[in-house]
Amino acid sequence: MALSRGLRCCQRVFSWIPVLIITAVVLWSYYAYVFELCLFTITNTLEKVAYLLVFHVCFAMFSWTYWKSIFTPVAAPCKKFQLSYSDKQRYEMEERPDAQKQILVEIAKKLPIFTRAQSGAIRFCDRCQVLKPDRCHHCSVCETCVLKMDHHCPWVNNCVGFSNYKFFLLFLAYSMLYCVFIATTVFRYFLKFWAGDLPNGPAKFHVLFLMFVALMFFISLMFLFSYHCWLVAKNRSTLEAFSAPVFVGGPDKNGFNVGIKRNLQQVFGEDVRQWFIPVFTSQGNGHYFPLKSQNSESQNPLLANEDLWEESDEGSEDGSLGESKSYNTHMKSLPFLGS
Repeated sequence: MALSRGLRCCQRVFSWIPVLIITAVVLWSYYAYVFELCLFTITNTLEKVAYLLVFHVCFAMFSWTYWKSIFTPVAAPCKKFQLSYSDKQRYEMEERPDAQKQILVEIAKKLPIFTRAQSGAIRFCDRCQVLKPDRCHHCSVCETCVLKMDHHCPWVNNCVGFSNYKFFLLFLAYSMLYCVFIATTVFRYFLKFWAGDLPNGPAKFHVLFLMFVALMFFISLMFLFSYHCWLVAKNRSTLEAFSAPVFVGGPDKNGFNVGIKRNLQQVFGEDVRQWFIPVFTSQGNGHYFPLKSQNSESQNPLLANEDLWEESDEGSEDGSLGESKSYNTHMKSLPFLGS
């Protein structure tokens, strides 16, 4: 037991190494650009001031989105998806797998669950002891079930999911902008140092490496950002892109695709003015998502009592899922984002 705790502790410590690497590179780029380029190399005052102003705006937005991607807590299923004490006892005492599946089916009738496991059974997490909401998956690194899990990203040391997917996309976008701005403004001085028009010194090393590092990161970020833009347009997570979600009628990779406009609004919200600011504006509460075809709802026996599930939840102590049909409710009203 002590050994396993020690290993988990070491794992948590080492998991911060990628974040520290990114932080170190960004801090170095800040020093190289602000001091070595703007203050020590550029002689034109107007050019220097303009570069510094735009650079600090890009740097601030990059830092803000990176911080939000790292430190936004993952959203886990609420208590309504946990087994009650009596249901848990009944489930654990039952030894027949088919009977256990039937118990989960009975419990799921009270919940808005559309998707199934590959076997057709109700998706249930033995470690968290919860019925998984649609698009929810268990993260072995975070050791919890994550709502609308996309992937676990080592570069932010956090799961990318419902609570921080918008922040992650903005982090990629502002990272690209940061790299593009550095590369375009450094390029002229890069050529001058390369051709020997400027004197050798510490600034030469920093400017040359700024150019290479900015281009290298921009190329890698461009592919990653483009891929996630495609995922948003199709309303898929990274996990769903590799393994299509299974519904009662079978797997359907476009099961949650409700059109590009509504897909974008699910992630960024309806107010376009807030799309580019790292504040939570995603629609819904992460437990329920509209389907491409409303006909599939009537064909899903698990959703026959969705209204009953919604009504029974109105008097619950958290009340967060009582608004599953009111998909415009922002997640900040939920207990796990109350802080």
